[in-house]
Amino acid sequence: MNLYKFFLMGLFWFRANANVLEDDKQALLAFINHLPHSRSLNWVTNSSSSSVCQNWTGVTCSQDGSRVIGLRLPGVGFHGHIPVNTISKLSGLQILSLRSNGIYGPLPFDFSVWKNLTIVNLANNNFNGSIPNSITKLTHLASLSLANNSLIGHIPDLGMHNLHVLDLANNHLIGVVPKSLQKFPKSVFVGNNVSMMFSSNEVPFVMPNHKPSLKPKNSVKLSEKALLGIIVGVSVIGFVGFAIFWSMCCFERNRGDGISSKLGKGLMSPEKEISQSQDVNNRLVFFEGCNYAFDLEDLLRASAEVLGKGTFGMSYKAILEDGTSVVVKRLKDLSVGRRDFEQQMGIVGRIKHENVIELRAYYYSKDEKLTVCEYYAQGSVGDMLHGKRGEDRVPLTWETRLQIALGAARGIAQVHTEAGMKLVHGNIKSSNIFLNSQNHGCISDIGLSAIMSQIATPIARAAGYRAPEITDTRKVSQPSDVYSFGVFLLELLTGKSPVHTTTGDEIIHLVRWVHLVVREEWTGEVFDVELLKYPNIEEEMVEMLQIAMACVARVPDQRPKMVEVVKMLEGVRRNTESENRSCLPESSTAPLPKVFETELSAR
Repeated sequence: MNLYKFFLMGLFWFRANANVLEDDKQALLAFINHLPHSRSLNWVTNSSSSSVCQNWTGVTCSQDGSRVIGLRLPGVGFHGHIPVNTISKLSGLQILSLRSNGIYGPLPFDFSVWKNLTIVNLANNNFNGSIPNSITKLTHLASLSLANNSLIGHIPDLGMHNLHVLDLANNHLIGVVPKSLQKFPKSVFVGNNVSMMFSSNEVPFVMPNHKPSLKPKNSVKLSEKALLGIIVGVSVIGFVGFAIFWSMCCFERNRGDGISSKLGKGLMSPEKEISQSQDVNNRLVFFEGCNYAFDLEDLLRASAEVLGKGTFGMSYKAILEDGTSVVVKRLKDLSVGRRDFEQQMGIVGRIKHENVIELRAYYYSKDEKLTVCEYYAQGSVGDMLHGKRGEDRVPLTWETRLQIALGAARGIAQVHTEAGMKLVHGNIKSSNIFLNSQNHGCISDIGLSAIMSQIATPIARAAGYRAPEITDTRKVSQPSDVYSFGVFLLELLTGKSPVHTTTGDEIIHLVRWVHLVVREEWTGEVFDVELLKYPNIEEEMVEMLQIAMACVARVPDQRPKMVEVVKMLEGVRRNTESENRSCLPESSTAPLPKVFETELSAR
């Protein structure tokens, strides 16, 4: 009987929670359906309640999936009043961020219904009216940002012990800052007509909306000589000050400018100059189907680390407020303007394929050009192949290398079908190929070569992937992509970099070295020593080597198309029966494939 009661109680709890989540879902749909917005969201009316927690952009649920506890929708283009009786019904809400939108009208919230609210960010909107006194009941509030709105009236006494972040700057607030908030710096109140009260021997600090008049009430008329002296003195001081200012600007420019320096340092405070200066053309542009909920300010505040410097710019890993990790690439030396840049990003952003890392968003301004992609925690294939080799190293198996090669080939073949069969990847290399959840290769950094300036001195390893006919990085072609992919196949087979040095500091080009080894004697020396422990794979390795050598043919017209390469790689496994594979004796000399004979005779 006790077990039966326990079962009934569990069933009742499950149904109750399901009903609560359904109520939260309906409140969210009412909110989104009655507030105009420019960016499409993946919220659908016919979805199940469980998908709210799993798929909806900007929505976070409790660990047991019973309540909506977070709503983050910054910069999605909201314009209008917040509908009443919508998100105010989300009584389990802990995080609310509607920053950087166009929402106006008074704050229609009775904050007392959100007992557990910890983060509120409504900055960079057009809210007016006063700050509701009910906000003082949020005893768990840790962060409050209402900056850059049009709020009026006095600042409520937010005597919360947990409040660690506050920003009320650039509103129309008046009066004295409550004593409980005087622990915060003056900058969080700047742009308001409020005063800070200090000890009796200090003068109150006033932060008006407008600059005070510099003209005294009882002015004294100065003589011409005195006035001339003042003018000369001020001019000298001004000149010296300008020189110091200019030197500091130059110094800061050398240290790092704009977004790159902020990403590199991982600053956690918002840059108001950037966020305020954004217009509709200077915001992150997201592509259809992207379920990320962040904006430029999130990237500036994110904890960030440098991943590396590539052919077209520096890449960073940015960890956002909700724990999401993305890769941000800062592009340098573009040869095109905004229109051509956005057109190329539009072409790349529309590519949807399991072996292509999707471009999620981009940013364009006069000084900064960014792309945003998904972060792959396993790192690039280049890191896996050329990382430190030792006892702790987990080598790439032959099976994994086959899957990487086939997946990357399929991704490149898909790229070559886009834009009327004219799109080119332009930068194929092992550091731009990653592993998906099925350990298949996925390609990134697509189509950037078409919008970049020529690189006079390419990175040495990247130069090893370049087809012989390519002298200008903007003149890449689909046949040159095939060549680069052939070099990557050789990299998988040999475990060597496209350009590497010997113990005697001799520079070795991988393609030439493979030709030399094949020409001198047909042995296992060409293959990665880590592959030698796998039995009965010699025939497969030889087949892939033949495919690679066909791809790196010197004459572009003699190289296969990528769709043909895919079919050849798919045939590697089909053409060898696992139970009947025979190992080639080390002392034997296999007949030289025709593709090798053709290549070697041409050289």
